[in-house]
Amino acid sequence: MSRDFSPPATTPEHLATALAEDGYAVLAPQAVPQWLGAPLAELESLRPDWDQLPPDDYLKDGGRYRTRRHACFVADGGQLAQVPHRAHWQPVEYNALHGGMQRWFAPMESHTVVQPVWQLLMRRLADAASALRGRRAWYIEAHQFRIDTAGGIGRPTPEGAHRDGVDLVAVALVGRHNVKGGETRVFEAEGRRGERFTMTEPWTLLLLDDARVIHESTPIQPLAEGEPGWRDTLVVTCREGSFQGE
Repeated sequence: MSRDFSPPATTPEHLATALAEDGYAVLAPQAVPQWLGAPLAELESLRPDWDQLPPDDYLKDGGRYRTRRHACFVADGGQLAQVPHRAHWQPVEYNALHGGMQRWFAPMESHTVVQPVWQLLMRRLADAASALRGRRAWYIEAHQFRIDTAGGIGRPTPEGAHRDGVDLVAVALVGRHNVKGGETRVFEAEGRRGERFTMTEPWTLLLLDDARVIHESTPIQPLAEGEPGWRDTLVVTCREGSFQGE
């Protein structure tokens, strides 16, 4: 049986330093309220959304294991504005499997993106990007994912180890049920150093400097055969200058 390694968690006051020095940082759920400035219960209030995600119809591996929603924002000077719904696009250099195509995912629910805790989370992630790159406007894409094991196996990153072509990537574990696997792997883009760990606690938050590290999550399988299993995440990217594809 493979061993699950715990995430190498840092404290909110050392988050910017860890991200700058190592290219990634992890906040444990217990540290998220201090960093966010809101209780974890407010984030938990978002969780029911993940039970209502429509299928991802663009999987080129033929799988039906992923459901998702998508929304885009611009954060500038402490202000957050949602932009009209748009396609998600990545170049093939960053996503060899799904790059080079416009993917029109279902929009996030309007009642979600107006929640104060949602707005706060987007602004705090923009702040983290500014701490890494300097203060500027950030073009934010948010993705709600559920990976399930209905077909026996689910792949969180079917494109394999990759970068996203942005400045900052944030991955929050929203929850997992009746699954094994889903190990997170982070590698230096220019070097040999790597880290592997499994996020098991809801609202564990991983931040990545996309220019410096490559990341992936391993497939998931059901713990108990014949019973539903899933892994829910929120992935948010911050990019300078424009959305990809503009």
